[in-house]
Amino acid sequence: MTRKLRMGLIGGGAGSFIGRVHRIAAELDGEAELVCGAFSSSAQTSREAGQAYHVDPARAYPSYEEMIEREAALDPDRRMDFAVIVTPNHLHFDPARRCLERGFHVVVDKPLCFSLDEGRQLRDVVERTKRLLAVTYTYSGYPMVKQARALVASGRLGAVRKVYVEYPQGWLATDIERSGQKQAQWRTDPAKSGPGGAIGDIGTHAAHLAEYVSGLRITHVDAELQAFVAGRRLDDDSAMLLRFERGASGVLFATQVAAGEENNLRVRVYGDKGGLEWQQADANSLIVRSLDAPLQVWRTGSGYVDAVAAANTRVPPGHPEGYLEAFANIYRAFFRGVRDYANDANIDPHDYDFPTIDDGVHGMAFVDAVVRSAKSPSRWTALP
Repeated sequence: MTRKLRMGLIGGGAGSFIGRVHRIAAELDGEAELVCGAFSSSAQTSREAGQAYHVDPARAYPSYEEMIEREAALDPDRRMDFAVIVTPNHLHFDPARRCLERGFHVVVDKPLCFSLDEGRQLRDVVERTKRLLAVTYTYSGYPMVKQARALVASGRLGAVRKVYVEYPQGWLATDIERSGQKQAQWRTDPAKSGPGGAIGDIGTHAAHLAEYVSGLRITHVDAELQAFVAGRRLDDDSAMLLRFERGASGVLFATQVAAGEENNLRVRVYGDKGGLEWQQADANSLIVRSLDAPLQVWRTGSGYVDAVAAANTRVPPGHPEGYLEAFANIYRAFFRGVRDYANDANIDPHDYDFPTIDDGVHGMAFVDAVVRSAKSPSRWTALP
């Protein structure tokens, strides 16, 4: 398949920043184009969004149900190849299921869906339909995050002992959901967000990053959740101890009430021979520590980085590789899978460097365990 892939967007209408991010990232390398969408539950809003995205008015659908059925009825040389779902969490499962069952590949913004049960059901659908599903745990797309993962996998740090990860935000430090702020309203509503607030929104990002870099799965959590803003129905702050495979331990905190903070996600990994540190505020740098050598700062685009980091770098050294490029790296890996799938439906999605349905379900298991741990007097809780 040499043509551009055709994308459909579910959600992403007025007030959605993440819908535009997905579109830009998917189109960044010229491999895909937006051809249709159900951009809102309001038919008028969907039409207006279609105009803003320069989509054929006939393909700016009033509902995702109609979009999926009408696209499936089109000739193969016109219909969309994959759908991107950027709705609130409670509207992830059904459109994803419908798309998969009608033969479309799917990209879902994290978390995978509303609950662990939905996640398991969706995994069954993926396995039955043999279509690809990617979850946008975006931060694994940064070149120096991939370099960090490669260093750990090579044994440079030795056996991993400690993993620390933090994700501080401050945008929910006040009750802005009561002022009509759309993004805050659904994220603090348990009927739309699911059982986790900050832990589902950004805590899953932190957990995935810790696992991606360390190469180890989280097996147990000892967690505390709080809602600091009076009247808020979901957590806006979380902190926890972690246990990993092979005996490693760690700490995770994710908060949306750290006043003045933006999005400085940070991960540190220590083995018995050395350690490393990466943070989004300086995404082009990776700090590498050793027991018997000076501290090193590895830089994106340099000649000494591993092949996986070089392959995910677009510009020469000194030019920032940012959030949109990291997002685009997830899409580029997904597109390789989609193109290979067109030639052989038996490909293994784990051969491509994008978060799969298994990562999505594991993320839901993490949220489930954290919520149960926070309510349990014994605290230490195994991921199901």
